[in-house]
Amino acid sequence: MSGRSCCETCSPKKRARWILDSVETSIGPVSRVATRWTWRDGFGACAVRSGIGRMRYTVPPGLYAVGTPDQDAPVLVTANYKLSFDHVRRAMDGLDAWIVVLDTNGINVWCAAGKGTFGTEELVARLDSSEVAQVVRHRTLVVPQLGAPGVAAYAVEQLTVFHVVYGPVRATDLPAFLRAGMRTTAAMRQVQFTLLDRLVLTPNELVRLLIPMVIVLACFVATAGLGRHEYRLTREQTLWVALAVGMNYLFGIVLTPALLPWLPGRAFATKGAIVGAAVAMALVWFGPFGWLDGLSVGLLSVAACSFLGLRFTGSSTYTSASGVRSEMAWALPLQGALILVGFAGWIAARFF
Repeated sequence: MSGRSCCETCSPKKRARWILDSVETSIGPVSRVATRWTWRDGFGACAVRSGIGRMRYTVPPGLYAVGTPDQDAPVLVTANYKLSFDHVRRAMDGLDAWIVVLDTNGINVWCAAGKGTFGTEELVARLDSSEVAQVVRHRTLVVPQLGAPGVAAYAVEQLTVFHVVYGPVRATDLPAFLRAGMRTTAAMRQVQFTLLDRLVLTPNELVRLLIPMVIVLACFVATAGLGRHEYRLTREQTLWVALAVGMNYLFGIVLTPALLPWLPGRAFATKGAIVGAAVAMALVWFGPFGWLDGLSVGLLSVAACSFLGLRFTGSSTYTSASGVRSEMAWALPLQGALILVGFAGWIAARFF
């Protein structure tokens, strides 16, 4: 069975909206993809950035055409995470190329390379099933640099007729890379992690942790009214508890990544704890909390923001897998202890 996309054999009504038509080749028709995003593509990108339908946002693996490629057109390799694929096809607007999409289970190139799904075995198998060698005369594959941890160039050359050239980090640099004769500059090989790069990752965490945040909020609101003689929950208590939980939720998820390069310490848990301490000071200074309440709020804020900061470590360019495991080994027990002590103090404050 051919490894070309199933879209070639689909009826026009069933064909994906980003498929324009097909290009005739020696192995039959190959789907030609659009290089301009529609509003649906933009909406889909925003949705998956927010964690909505993330693992279903895929394209069928196989061979695709951009523009009007011939036998000498470059062959680009990417993942079947649709956002990765979309960035490649948009970058190639006005150019001709073939795109080989690997089955990475809907994971982006960098993460899939680390997991092994964007790897040598899958690339070799996809080249064979898609019959790429019969479509082009040259024997060069452009693999994204971030896919290098998973793709061994020497093994690909031993197992196929192709040799691998590692391209730029960003898809937007592909046109300049191709015009320069497949040569990268130092800037093309540098991974950027700007403020925008960091903030674009936060909607996913905000959505994923929304329900847990509501549960935590309900728990603290419910216990705020406890007392020695009666249960009494005031509107002011409810508002301040909501403000405290909401500030930790938003600042821990958004402010920690935003200030990442400037927060002291190397550990993400430490950086988050600093943000939590700042939140705690603001709440205790302006809020109607007694000394035990204030101490509890402080401990809980430090623990909460530290934990939220630690979650971001897997989304950054700063750490390795071993570094993440090492930090989790000491940070999680400490965060758990702070939460237990802080919550115990919160309950105790209701009765003293």
